[in-house]
Amino acid sequence: MIRLEGLRKVFYPGTVNERVAIDRVDLRLKPGDFVTIIGSNGAGKSTLLNLVAGTYRPDAGEVWLGDIHLTPLAEHQRARYLGRVFQDPLAGTAAHMTVAENLAMALRRGSPRRLCPGVTRAGRRALRQRLASLGLGLEDRLDWRVGLLSGGQRQALTLLMAILTRPQLLLLDEHTAALDPRAARTVLHLTATLVAEEHLTALMVTHNMEEALQVGNRTIMMHEGRIVYDVSGELRRRLGVSDLLRLFGQHVGQPLASDRMILGSAAAVSAV
Repeated sequence: MIRLEGLRKVFYPGTVNERVAIDRVDLRLKPGDFVTIIGSNGAGKSTLLNLVAGTYRPDAGEVWLGDIHLTPLAEHQRARYLGRVFQDPLAGTAAHMTVAENLAMALRRGSPRRLCPGVTRAGRRALRQRLASLGLGLEDRLDWRVGLLSGGQRQALTLLMAILTRPQLLLLDEHTAALDPRAARTVLHLTATLVAEEHLTALMVTHNMEEALQVGNRTIMMHEGRIVYDVSGELRRRLGVSDLLRLFGQHVGQPLASDRMILGSAAAVSAV
């Protein structure tokens, strides 16, 4: 079980710019949970993922992966337990390295550094099979420089790299937001498929309310650093975007002020 207990993060404390980004957040995920996180700009969604990943240190609270206490661990030490995909397709791969070399590097994430061949012949066969499962033709481009790939192909590769070692938690930070609509749908479908096939536990931040209801088994809504709504099961399956907008107003006392969320969700609906 993944536990976030009393997490709090304040930026610029003691100054006129002080901002409470995360305000005493408690969250528990069971193995296999796929939780989508929505909220307006500044709600604390990405900050929450950064606290879990170790990019930021909490001012209070703890992060646990089962019996593993992540809070005192540095970001690079947590990498052996976590997989992560960022919004920028360029962030998760090395453009000057080949597809095979990037995958080999991902396979050694969290392992002791040592000199060894990049990819063995048997390893290449295994990587080809994994790439073929993506259905993007990347299995025939093992020796291509990653910088030659499209944004969608590169993000799909980053996703595969993030799950190769079967992390205990997969963090997805608006990982389809920078893609064109077609590529975004492809990567989102791949995400849902790979998480299910690998029986992974995942946290996915999104501004797209339609996406938040399409994938996963649970959705949480954040506002001003707090979780204001948490829904799963049959109730979640019955919800639409208009329902989420109404619920936001009920729980927060004001309408949603993010055009990006509303317009993004409308575009997703019209594209279906």
